[in-house]
Amino acid sequence: MPNSDEREKLKVLFLCTGNSCRSQMAEGWARHLKSDAIEAHSAGVWPVGVSSRAAQVMAEAGVDISSQKSEHVDDFLGIDFDYVITLCGNAKEQCPVFGGKAVLVHKPFEDPMMALGSSDQIMAAFRKTRDEIRAFIETLPEGLTSSA
Repeated sequence: MPNSDEREKLKVLFLCTGNSCRSQMAEGWARHLKSDAIEAHSAGVWPVGVSSRAAQVMAEAGVDISSQKSEHVDDFLGIDFDYVITLCGNAKEQCPVFGGKAVLVHKPFEDPMMALGSSDQIMAAFRKTRDEIRAFIETLPEGLTSSA
């Protein structure tokens, strides 16, 4: 019964500063790998648009995030999330208080948007973050209860 499956899914918000890279990757991986258990969303405290490099490295891994939108965290304040997962220190500090049952989990990842060097070195940083986020998403939802 699809309706009961929908009710059983955990509502998860992945939050970072710009909602351009890490949170977009996390949302993409959660939708790709865990759509049976997680209803994934992402947002930023200062959204700046989806990074083309993030979309590129996710596409390399078979996940299309090109249609995802960069959204402000305030747009999600009315949703009763089970978990809000901050992916950087700034998002953790700026995260608004979510009412209801939302459990805040902090799981920081390096920001590949800050990578310096050649194009190859920058893309390597994006791939490293992509793969680290995938490994984290693969632990969900069970990993959330041990992190919280």
